[in-house]
Amino acid sequence: MRSTRFELLGATWALFLGLGFLMMGNGLQSSLVGLRTESEGFGTTVSGIVMSFYFVGFLFGTRVANKALQNVGHVRVFAALASIASSSVLVYALAVNPLSWAAMRFATGMCFAGLYVVVEGWLNDLATNDNRGRTLAVYMVVSIGGVGVGQLFLSTGATSGPNLFILSSVLVSLALVPVALSGASAPPVTINPTFPLREIWKIVPTGLITSFASGLGNGALFGMGAVYASGAGLSPAAVGIFILMPMIGAVVFQFPIGIISDKVPRRVVIFGVALVGVLVPIALASTEAGSTLSLGLMVLLGGMMFPMYSLGIAYTNDWLPSGQIVAAAGQLVLTNGLGAVFGPFMATGFIRVFGNQGFFLSIATAHLFLVIYLGYRLITRDGLPLDRQGPYVPFPARASGAAAGLLVRRRKKKVKKAAAAAGS
Repeated sequence: MRSTRFELLGATWALFLGLGFLMMGNGLQSSLVGLRTESEGFGTTVSGIVMSFYFVGFLFGTRVANKALQNVGHVRVFAALASIASSSVLVYALAVNPLSWAAMRFATGMCFAGLYVVVEGWLNDLATNDNRGRTLAVYMVVSIGGVGVGQLFLSTGATSGPNLFILSSVLVSLALVPVALSGASAPPVTINPTFPLREIWKIVPTGLITSFASGLGNGALFGMGAVYASGAGLSPAAVGIFILMPMIGAVVFQFPIGIISDKVPRRVVIFGVALVGVLVPIALASTEAGSTLSLGLMVLLGGMMFPMYSLGIAYTNDWLPSGQIVAAAGQLVLTNGLGAVFGPFMATGFIRVFGNQGFFLSIATAHLFLVIYLGYRLITRDGLPLDRQGPYVPFPARASGAAAGLLVRRRKKKVKKAAAAAGS
């Protein structure tokens, strides 16, 4: 086991180091742009539109990356997309207006979606049947941890000038170094199968609804979180801590919730997590921003929001044959992305109606939608027997469908073991 871990580290260190730099740069620029839209006087509505364009770009990035991979391969696509993403960050400092910032948010989202496709395809090729689940777990921790570390750079307080935009650009550019110097060979280009959305809906609508609601809540949190915190009078450093807290919760709660979902009907776990996702934002709406209590509640909120997408992926996989998991995951990513596009708009509308605290009410509403739907399904539809549930594996909310390849063979192996046990 120990040698297997060292082999995994040796094969993937460059990708994970590059991914860490990417996520630090992306986490920093996302919060920084949210802060600056507030200080530049864009207004809540315009800020919501600007922030949502990242998720719009994300929807297109996967297709662009797949076409580029077929033509020039993984290393060149990674280098090109990282370079464009790095350059896009600098434009924020050069052209301070909503139109150019929306365009750069779109470009950044498209580039990062493509970068995830490249990294995940590479990890699929490097991982073995014995470490696929562990590889995906590390991928999730590096992704969330990188975004969290990026928030700490806001503590410098240099949010009014170009310095932090430059730093974000440098971090994204540094991601090129370990990938370019890695001795790992580029994997073959594979085309993922397709699975019509309507077919998934017929088989497992709860998976799609969970994915959409998760995207809606996450889009509101990351699209408008910095705008809310700035409007609440928090300093740039406090804004960074505010956004960091949900990341900590994601890492702390992801695995305990996953363990519970393997032992309890998964729909019940999703319902419980969503219910807490309603109650915690309501509590936050009546709590002083930046207080110790509010930060603790933000940890709990992140601990509920991030595992929800993983639960939706796992629940969908429980209902599908192994050969359809990758194709279905691509549609779940699309559904999650659509929810994320609408998240900032929803938060903007709630803020306009209810004031700054409407930000939390929008997150509560996203989860309330899921609670109502699941409550109806629990009453009217029988669930899947526990012995048919597959293993829970953390799945990053901003991953692409390619990451599902890290799940497939692991599930096949479990099925083979069960069949062998039954035969004996």
